[in-house]
Amino acid sequence: MKIPTQVPKNGFYYHYKHDPNGLVNNYAYEVVGVGCHTEDDCRPEDANMVVYRPLYEASVYKAGKLFDLRPLEMWMGDVTKDGKTFPRFSKITDPAVISQLEEIKKKMYEI
Repeated sequence: MKIPTQVPKNGFYYHYKHDPNGLVNNYAYEVVGVGCHTEDDCRPEDANMVVYRPLYEASVYKAGKLFDLRPLEMWMGDVTKDGKTFPRFSKITDPAVISQLEEIKKKMYEI
């Protein structure tokens, strides 16, 4: 079994498309863990997946409040746009923002 050396911590993240001047939950996600497909025993390089859910009405939410999966390597990777390179996802650490996202999560997912 291939054990990943780096995984995101559970919590809230912004995708690089997040607009800081928009709603607090635009392109906001909650990471709930990292997993792998049980049938391939995590052997392929891309078998490790980040399990997360949107905190806005994305397509998976509209399809039944489902979770999203993204290859770990892609989640942890960088994006280059307009000549600048930055992380695809950034962990949210501001307690006020986290508190707002917790409330949004409760309403969206009836927790």
